Amino acid sequence: MKKLSTLLGASLLSFSCLVAAPIQAEETQVPSTINWTIPFGVGGGTDVWARFIAPHLTKNLEGNPTVVIKNQPGGGSITGTNLFYKRAKDNGQDILGTSASTLFPFMLGDKRVRYNFDKWLPLMASPTGGVVYVQPNLGVKSAADINKLDGVTLPFGSQGPTRLELPVLIAFEMLGLDVKPVFGMKSRGAGRLAFERGEAKIDFQTSSAYLNSVVDLVNNDKAVPLFSLGVLNKEGKVVRDPAFPDLPTFQEVYFEKYGKQPSGEAYEAYSKFLAAGFAFQKVIFIPADTPSDVIAAYRKGINAMLKDPTFIKESAVQVGPYVNVEGIDAAQHLSNALNISPDLYKWVAQWLKTKFDYTL
Repeated sequence: MKKLSTLLGASLLSFSCLVAAPIQAEETQVPSTINWTIPFGVGGGTDVWARFIAPHLTKNLEGNPTVVIKNQPGGGSITGTNLFYKRAKDNGQDILGTSASTLFPFMLGDKRVRYNFDKWLPLMASPTGGVVYVQPNLGVKSAADINKLDGVTLPFGSQGPTRLELPVLIAFEMLGLDVKPVFGMKSRGAGRLAFERGEAKIDFQTSSAYLNSVVDLVNNDKAVPLFSLGVLNKEGKVVRDPAFPDLPTFQEVYFEKYGKQPSGEAYEAYSKFLAAGFAFQKVIFIPADTPSDVIAAYRKGINAMLKDPTFIKESAVQVGPYVNVEGIDAAQHLSNALNISPDLYKWVAQWLKTKFDYTL
């Protein structure tokens, strides 16, 4: 836990020093080709997000550079992120896109993690939501029928117990669902394909992937949405996701089933990883040693992108009506979100061992 706090603090301090200085080199351009590493397979939520943003980066960055998406899946994003940490150049041509599956292993001290956040600066962080849905042949029409799933074995394609699905797996258990995860999926997109083939009975996708790949399934009676994860409001309370206002949140479904609000250590863990993994879920990082004028050029371009009416309109459709965070705000939120207490770490470690025979 000390390591995590130190690393994020160093990253925040570095970024604070950078943004405190005025942007002087307004004509500085980023390299003509930007290699954007996405440590996930094609079709998952992070890939969809990056491919949506890439042309808008090209449009708004000085010099209109070509942004090349480089998918490097494996290890639930650890493999590609480790490679980026080792090989990324610090001249501005290399950036990284991360997801909760990148943050969670770092938070939990996964021994395969070789990357340190003190070596990177966050340029932008995007919140997201997510939706859980099931096969239509289960006799469930909505979350109101969730009791019909009691005693039903529900195969679920998962990247791993400490990946993006961690809070969702906790939610499944709290709802008493007999979910049987099949670990090893290279991306959430692979999990969705298992659902489409009928191999999985329940699935979960982030907002961007759901909007782009699952809504058609729902409209064609090939999937039934149960609930969304909701979003955090300014007071830190979970409210309905504006992208899916007609879907109840996990908390609403829990209350409907048990007649009380969720609580206890399991819910504390769920809430912590929901905040860390979804409130600021997808992040664009750049090596911290990149020249300050190049970073300033990125900042200027991203700021212009987030104000671009075309981006705002298309973003609401493609990835959901969420507010992106940039600069020092992104660093501060990440610092807070990734800090996990020793007691909570202990509970999660014991739960993973008991539930999945997985040892941190």
